[in-house]
Amino acid sequence: EIDTLIHEEGAGQLEINLRHGDPIELADQVFMFKRTIREAALKHEIYATFMAKPIQGQPGSAMHIHQSIVDRKTGRNVFSAEDGSETEDFFHFIGGMQKHVPNALVMFAPYVNSYRRLTQAASAPVNNKWGYDNRTTAFRVPRSDPAARRVENRIPSSDANPYLALAASLACGLVGMINKVKAEPPVLTTANADEIDLPRSLLEAVDLFEGDEELCAILGKSFTATYAAIKRAEFETFMEVISPWEREYLLLNV
Repeated sequence: EIDTLIHEEGAGQLEINLRHGDPIELADQVFMFKRTIREAALKHEIYATFMAKPIQGQPGSAMHIHQSIVDRKTGRNVFSAEDGSETEDFFHFIGGMQKHVPNALVMFAPYVNSYRRLTQAASAPVNNKWGYDNRTTAFRVPRSDPAARRVENRIPSSDANPYLALAASLACGLVGMINKVKAEPPVLTTANADEIDLPRSLLEAVDLFEGDEELCAILGKSFTATYAAIKRAEFETFMEVISPWEREYLLLNV
């Protein structure tokens, strides 16, 4: 169910927000929505794309994920205590995100083009920091009442598979809750001013993904190995293509 639809920063770029709910149902909605948009665009003789960085010099497109955990029996948001304060689970969830999301980046940025969005010159986060209503951090805690307390993962790009991105994001937080991973202090200033904390390429992301044993144990070793193999094969296909940049700067100059 669509909550809001507004124009974004880029040329012809729109932001669509879906109402919160069950993660599987939301993944279904995202999957169907993207295909519906493409078909509707074609009927009007235009193209809609969910490519992470389709136009040089223009902002990339993301798929931000807002997450809260609800107690199955009581329906209470486990991120908030009875007095409205943050719980240990809340901070451990963030700690898990900080520790494991960089290793799971290949599920949030699944293609070579995804990494063109994740640069310091862009508005996308290139860190693993968190903060209260800080849009430069990878993990933002929006202003809300205790019942709606949540953690926004701002790293996933619009080309990500919604099922895999949601599963990976929740898995990172779950590992943090299980292992009681301590979150770093929240960032109060710009978080993108320092060095990039994320993998810079698809192959680097695949290597980190396979090396995170705690995350792979939750996602499944068979899935992890298969997904990594597919991404490596896609990268080799990409390497067979000579880009215009290489011809412009190298063809007659080296």
